[in-house]
Amino acid sequence: MKYTKASFTFLGTGGSMGIPVIGCSCNICKSINPYNVRLRPSGLIRVNGKTILIDCGPDFRIQALTHQIKEIDALILTHAHHDHTAGLDEMRIFTLRSGKPLPCLLSSKTLQELKIRFYYIFNDRYSDKGIKLTTDLALNCIENSAGELPFEGLNIRYMDYSQGGMQVNGFRFGNLAYVTDIKEYSPDIFSTLEGVEILILSALRHTPSHLHFTVDDAIEFAQRVGAKQTWLTHIAHELEHDRTNVYLPDPIKLGYDGLEFNFNAELS
Repeated sequence: MKYTKASFTFLGTGGSMGIPVIGCSCNICKSINPYNVRLRPSGLIRVNGKTILIDCGPDFRIQALTHQIKEIDALILTHAHHDHTAGLDEMRIFTLRSGKPLPCLLSSKTLQELKIRFYYIFNDRYSDKGIKLTTDLALNCIENSAGELPFEGLNIRYMDYSQGGMQVNGFRFGNLAYVTDIKEYSPDIFSTLEGVEILILSALRHTPSHLHFTVDDAIEFAQRVGAKQTWLTHIAHELEHDRTNVYLPDPIKLGYDGLEFNFNAELS
């Protein structure tokens, strides 16, 4: 196995409604602490001159402008929910500019959902000059529940689990794993996560949710993985950043928008 230096950036760490929540006057939504402002969940990997986006939710446009993202070389989708895919049509500027399809890694079940939600993207509409008028995706579909595959020069391991009946995929890129929107899972997931040093894991709030881990659920899961660092994401407005970090045991902390760190990506 060969590895290379890569970086990961949290473009967003919020739950499905983001923070502040529209119309909410709770202390966290009104907080002046910038760590309590959370856009919808998304991540960015930079490796070997390529920029790979993980999920593109409804806040992607402002995320791209904030982080001065001028190109996307590939897209990875965890699942089809709105807060992870509503920005799919924002990929159009990148495919129009490059003049070629954008490689996209996703499960076949996610693709089925997207063909309903974004039916027009998957209709072949072209200009008189032969340019596709909508986002142009080069689809790489995952068919199995777990395994590994080459994608854009990386060796990516993947696993699936369930969130309210929807299949979600987690991904491992060398010593980093991205596991969001997890609720129900097979114990086999821990074999894929064995040896992970940096774990990104969703945790919505302290109180139970039928779709997400609680903070305590995430702590239990993270401690079983045993990563050197665990960053929590997909965070609701019930969690105040500083107070929650006091509650969390080392080495588990809340992620925050704009947090960037390095990791070792596995090459294909």
